[in-house]
Amino acid sequence: MSIRRLRTFIKVAEEGSFTAAANVAFVTHATVSQQMKHLEDELGVSLFDRSTRVPTLTELGKRILQKARDVVERYDAMVPDSMNLEIRGELSFGAVPTSLSGLVPIALKELQKRHDSLHVRVYPGLSIELISQVERGVLDAAIVTKPVRLPHNVQFTSVALESIELIASAEEHLADPLEIIRTRPFIRFSRRALVGSAIDEWLQKQKIPVQETMELESLDTIATMVSHNLGVSMVPRSCVSIPDLRPVKRFKLENGPVGRDIGLINRRNTTKAPLIDLLAATLMDTVGRES
Repeated sequence: MSIRRLRTFIKVAEEGSFTAAANVAFVTHATVSQQMKHLEDELGVSLFDRSTRVPTLTELGKRILQKARDVVERYDAMVPDSMNLEIRGELSFGAVPTSLSGLVPIALKELQKRHDSLHVRVYPGLSIELISQVERGVLDAAIVTKPVRLPHNVQFTSVALESIELIASAEEHLADPLEIIRTRPFIRFSRRALVGSAIDEWLQKQKIPVQETMELESLDTIATMVSHNLGVSMVPRSCVSIPDLRPVKRFKLENGPVGRDIGLINRRNTTKAPLIDLLAATLMDTVGRES
């Protein structure tokens, strides 16, 4: 069961609606709704009464809410406790480029502060390449976008669900995201990346024509091009808070592409399991604190 879904469940209860929870979490209403549906499917119960305009907690949902708070509190206490263990050794892991400007450095700083005997080497790459390297044992683990299928000897641990947003120049005066996509030069997120392929597939299904001007892999490069008013782009929103170094406008996409599930992959039954578990816990704790 995903701790992130439990956090979202608690946020919905505290904020009073899916929309309000989405606003404070900087994700779309569809993302929150999807997470709650997945949670209900996992538990096999109805947490919300959807017969009203605004879904409300069922009586069972109210009882489970307190249990969810207990689980999240225990989880939050577990991570700091586990980090007090003596950890040493070497860990090599890959990371998709979009995680290197926020999630990875924040998490590694925390690891380094607590475990100076742990040596970590980071290798950037796209999800498909990294999955292959983990499967072949070239890397111990990797942060990737969850693929449709994984090799049988590789497992995936979800860290965060990132929504897809539209970014445009600070000079953009239009307010309708779809109109912006149709009428402005479009900078594609590389279709070599899984998230880029998902964005392209959504554009095709929606039959939205774009005026493609370039296709780039680096989120920082895309943001730079957009900030100079060279086009607009659809990109994943970081699961951690990072400073906006470039002036861009951000737009939520109602009924947009399904957000990407970003997480850690590793080989099953690896001898590096304790180190990988620590890395996964640190990544999830970072997302919980920074989001």
